[in-house]
Amino acid sequence: MRDLWVICAAAAFLAAGTYVLRWVGPALPASLTESPRAKQLIDDSAILLLTGVMATTALLQDQGFAGWARVLGVGAAGVLAWFRAPMLVVIIAAAVVTALARATFGLV
Repeated sequence: MRDLWVICAAAAFLAAGTYVLRWVGPALPASLTESPRAKQLIDDSAILLLTGVMATTALLQDQGFAGWARVLGVGAAGVLAWFRAPMLVVIIAAAVVTALARATFGLV
């Protein structure tokens, strides 16, 4: 029961933080958000955040290594995304590469 309260409190905290960020963003002075340096920092931070989420999802499962098959699948998806393949192709290719690695080489 305690875990449920912790999850609910974390969700409420994140929801409140998201609301505050959405409210504060437009209120920032234009000089902070319109400079080329600020735009570059915002773009870079978004890419870093997505890369961090992707890396932890690709490499970890249950606080341990997820296995080489998943790494190969994510790598194949990354290569296809780099060459601007359609999203459906990227997803299917990642699933196929992961399945083949598991079936062929016995990778987990």
